[in-house]
Amino acid sequence: MYFSKNNIGVGFIYNGIIQFFGLTLKIIAGFNQKIALGVQGRSKTFDILRKNLTHGDKTLWFHCASLGEYEQGLPIFTALRKHYADHKIILSFFSPSGYEIRKNSSVADLVIYLPLDTRQNAKQFIDLVNPELTVFVKYDIWPNYLNTIKKRHLRAILISGVFRADQRFFKFYGGLFRHALFAFEHIFTQNQASKILLESINYLDASVSGDTRFDRVTNQLHQDNSLDFVETFKQDDLCIVAGSTWPEDEVYLVDFITSASFTNLKIVIAPHNIKPTQIRKLKKELPVRTVLYSESDYTSLKNSQVLILDTIGLLSKVYSYADIAYVGGAVGHTGLHNTLEPAVFGVPILIGQNHKNFPEARAMIDLGGMFSISSSEDLQARLTELISNKTLRLSSGSKNADFIKENQGAVIQIRNYLRI
Repeated sequence: MYFSKNNIGVGFIYNGIIQFFGLTLKIIAGFNQKIALGVQGRSKTFDILRKNLTHGDKTLWFHCASLGEYEQGLPIFTALRKHYADHKIILSFFSPSGYEIRKNSSVADLVIYLPLDTRQNAKQFIDLVNPELTVFVKYDIWPNYLNTIKKRHLRAILISGVFRADQRFFKFYGGLFRHALFAFEHIFTQNQASKILLESINYLDASVSGDTRFDRVTNQLHQDNSLDFVETFKQDDLCIVAGSTWPEDEVYLVDFITSASFTNLKIVIAPHNIKPTQIRKLKKELPVRTVLYSESDYTSLKNSQVLILDTIGLLSKVYSYADIAYVGGAVGHTGLHNTLEPAVFGVPILIGQNHKNFPEARAMIDLGGMFSISSSEDLQARLTELISNKTLRLSSGSKNADFIKENQGAVIQIRNYLRI
């Protein structure tokens, strides 16, 4: 093996850091509602497990950091749910943004917050759950949980893994986290570069399956994506859908809308933050007739130029009505949101400039289906070009649809490995 047994001193320091982290979260929780949700949720996890699990239960454990990882894992979770119908499924999240949105997911019997990664919590959690199979998604690696799984000789896999050379797994100080990777009997990576990095630390049980999100978004094409309110709003006009926007994205969009001609043009904005104060602020800044989804009726939808989607859970369907899409998160540093959701519908996509850690975005930019902008002027120029040039608009969108088709298949590889 590339390294020796886990260093006791490093483990002691790590556990001290986790304990301090937990204390810090409790303090911050008094001032931050999102942090408070996580702290309160984690405090209830063990009681939930004790009340709902018995010693004879057969279980599977799925873990996701947040909502994005859940969406990646869902095709596999669904297949496992069907195959292991007599098992209880435990789905854990670390982030409130994942748990609060998917706490009623039908793919699991119990949806919980993952307690902090202390040795005591890990032992207690595995004692209660005792999973026949554990599935982690992407790179939310918790050493104490994984080392406990390994010591108990329990099965675990990592799916849609993506690794970079600057991560701690590949640094001289990252032995604790490298060791944790070896708890996985197999790691399915999104790309060859990730597999090569794993081989550099002598982890050899890896294969390149690709990103399960491609399979996930392809399934959207086979669903009923019709939404009466969007059809009423769009009518026969060209439609721009701006999804998962942050305030910095919205500055660009407001500038464009202020200067745009609204002849045969409609715009849907789906903010990431749907708090009423933020929604009211955005609506006030828009100089054209604007309607909120929560306040809409037939007349207001038909007569408005901008629709603000102040709800969650509809964006993937709304993208099906887009002629052009804008995906938020990369103007600032909050992280680019899911660009595959609009890409599957064959539309050109615009994003901000901070996308270096998103290989699918770089690939679509190289193919000519996605465009990176760095200012209001950039956005205005690119949107004007795509609106006026139908041939460019259709050809760019087609390149994105082809990109999705060419990268399907991760789910089949993982299912074949698991024999489900």
